[in-house]
Amino acid sequence: MFGIGFQEIIIIALIVLLFFGGKKIPELMKGLGKGVRSFKDGMNGTEKEEK
Repeated sequence: MFGIGFQEIIIIALIVLLFFGGKKIPELMKGLGKGVRSFKDGMNGTEKEEK
């Protein structure tokens, strides 16, 4: 995946955990999920308008 190995992913996850703490991570993931969903809905909306 993008030239990133398993060890690098673990290190990045630990750094994120240190910066944000355990309580903030669910909130961050929730916001990220909403952003991705909104982006997909926007892309599907423009495809429907073109047809």
